[in-house]
Amino acid sequence: MLLYDYVLLIALAAIWGSSFIFMRVLAPALGPVVTADMRLLIAGIALTMYLKVRNQQLNLVKNLKRYIIVGLLNSGIPFLLFSFAALYLPSSISVIINSLTPLFGVLFAILWLNEAVTAKKISGIALGIIGVIIIRGSGNLELTFMTTVAMGACVLATMLYGLASTYVKLHAKDIAPSAMATGSQLVAGILFLPLIYFFPIQAELTVRIALTTIAFAVFCSAIAYVIFYRLLTHFGTTKTLSVTFLIPVFGFVWGYIFLQEEITMIMIVGSLFVLSGIYFVTGKEIRK
Repeated sequence: MLLYDYVLLIALAAIWGSSFIFMRVLAPALGPVVTADMRLLIAGIALTMYLKVRNQQLNLVKNLKRYIIVGLLNSGIPFLLFSFAALYLPSSISVIINSLTPLFGVLFAILWLNEAVTAKKISGIALGIIGVIIIRGSGNLELTFMTTVAMGACVLATMLYGLASTYVKLHAKDIAPSAMATGSQLVAGILFLPLIYFFPIQAELTVRIALTTIAFAVFCSAIAYVIFYRLLTHFGTTKTLSVTFLIPVFGFVWGYIFLQEEITMIMIVGSLFVLSGIYFVTGKEIRK
């Protein structure tokens, strides 16, 4: 790893950690549907312009079906679920549940890619589940029906992320990563547009909210994906996974600084269980 790539890795974790802060601000004002769709659509347009500058092809018609599937599984539905959860959960809790993604990725790889089932992987998945259970009992979270549903939405989102990665490995390895990031978000953003009619903006649209929405989409999706795929090119998939360990740290820090969210010992313990589970599942590859 070059020093510059280390800086990019930390920057990516900081950007993705901040996405949960953006959702906590935007979801109450715009509603989950508009928040998710604007993130998709603006990022998709920005990435399309980026591809044009790089003279890279999107091949939208040829790959439309796969863009739809990956767009819904890896962006559209998870973004919507996390935006919904932002109405009820502190960002620090959403961000640590998001860290379950590699665990579900391994679980689906075992089911559909015939990856070996090992005691280490099973232990990792179990630790992750225990961690979420501990976090649910966090002292700064009032246990209500809606907070429980919101946590379930976050878990479902990470399951979809894991399912999407398995689908890509099975059916979309021939599509360039930058094209997949662009096409999937652009298509999902277009598909979600009709939903705005049924779930319109919840509050007055101010200049501040509009600029925050643009920043959210450009930084947390468009720029983040450009950094992510550069790291994939230089490190490979397995080493880039180390970003998973850093995102919760920044999520906690941003939540504390910008939203004054409390970080309790129960949350820290639960987070350690989740991160230990991720290490058990992916640690061998990350050490390469």
